Amino acid sequence: MSLTAAPRGSAPHAPAAVRPGLVLAFLCVVQSMVYLDVTIVNVALPSIQRGLGMADGDLQFVVTAYGTVLGGFLLLGGRLADTLGRRRLLRTGMALFGAASLAAGVAHGPGVLVAARAVQGLGAALTAPAALSTLTTTFPEGAERNKALGIWGALAGVASVLGVLLGGLLTQGPGWRWIFFVNVPVALAAMVLAPRVLPESRAAHDGPRRFDAAGAASLTAGLLLLIFTLDQAVTAGWATARTTGGLAGAALLLAAFVAVELRTAAPLLPMRILRLRALRAANIGAVLMLGAMGTLFFFASLFMQQVLGYDALRTGLAYVPLAVAVIVGAGAASGLVARFPARPVLAAGLALAAGGLLLLARLPVDAGYAGQVLPPFLLVGAGLGMSFVPLQIAAAFGVAEQESGVAAGLINTSQEAGGAVGVAVVSTAAFTRIGHAVSGPSADALRAARASGFHEAFLLGACFALAALLVALFLLPPMREEG
Repeated sequence: MSLTAAPRGSAPHAPAAVRPGLVLAFLCVVQSMVYLDVTIVNVALPSIQRGLGMADGDLQFVVTAYGTVLGGFLLLGGRLADTLGRRRLLRTGMALFGAASLAAGVAHGPGVLVAARAVQGLGAALTAPAALSTLTTTFPEGAERNKALGIWGALAGVASVLGVLLGGLLTQGPGWRWIFFVNVPVALAAMVLAPRVLPESRAAHDGPRRFDAAGAASLTAGLLLLIFTLDQAVTAGWATARTTGGLAGAALLLAAFVAVELRTAAPLLPMRILRLRALRAANIGAVLMLGAMGTLFFFASLFMQQVLGYDALRTGLAYVPLAVAVIVGAGAASGLVARFPARPVLAAGLALAAGGLLLLARLPVDAGYAGQVLPPFLLVGAGLGMSFVPLQIAAAFGVAEQESGVAAGLINTSQEAGGAVGVAVVSTAAFTRIGHAVSGPSADALRAARASGFHEAFLLGACFALAALLVALFLLPPMREEG
């Protein structure tokens, strides 16, 4: 099939005067919605279960429907942004996201809610790469882009943390439906303001462009199956036919995708882009770093609620200093990458994150917040903030403008896959440890067993961060020309 694209050399549709600062602010707000909705639902799950009468086994789909579809369609969204226009695709994504948020808020049955969450994920998958590639094409490579990516990275990390807090406030205030309703006015405003704020940009082509339908189908199906299988492996078991069959099917689909890409004249993912050392290392590092980050958010919440006895709102408030540390770390990284190569900045951030996770692995069952929980939170937050910025710089370094969308989709896909892999692998080890550690029926025995399992989870999360550190030290090129 073919899609009509702008001819080579045509001027992109744009506002009368592009104001980079306003573009950045707009894109950060839009992207924050995507990250918020990854975490905002978590603390509302008990209320959703009571409100809709959902079974325990079905509750997980409220979370996984969003993440699975988001991860499965990100790379396709990136290529469509390059082909059809980044602003156009962002508005389309926002329209889907807003409509699905409204549907989720008024849902009166589990099926409608899960379906709405899936459409939310699709809208986010179209929006995220379009937003990031608009940023990288608006700001030229070098100090300007690095500063913009520093702000972007800080808000991405903060939005993930504040999603937990906002979810707790809305759930205990007007009710769980408002965690979805809050997206609607933001999505509407984004659709209206985008033509006034954002330039339109797309890859230049001579004549109509062929669209890689076979590659899109095989890749999207493979990623959907992979992420879904990893999400389900914790409850289904790794040795079951369901899990092994799902992983084998995903591997076959992804192998078919590679075969298609090597033969087609207009690939969804141009294999030449993977020859860029910085991009390749950034995506490997993103998988590992998000494995550590996913472990942190999932198991720190469980530790605070199931071991320390915090309620949902107190758990959300406990994350606020971590969010501040992310902002500080990202701000520091933005200044450092202007003076030093990205590699040592990334390595320092990952070392801080690993150190914080190792400290969390030593928390006692009666840990005090200020003296024992807060210090590792600050370390991990600062480390993650410092890491986001150089990773995003590396992922865009040396990428041609006409492929910025697919590069943005690729790094976002790596992040989603990393979070899914990290939580799936670590959850299996942690909950197995809990099962073996239970020494009696008392509440204290169960609390001690949970603490033991969560300690193992934090230790494995630190291993993910240390593996990412090795990638930064040995695979990431210096990129000295970036500053």
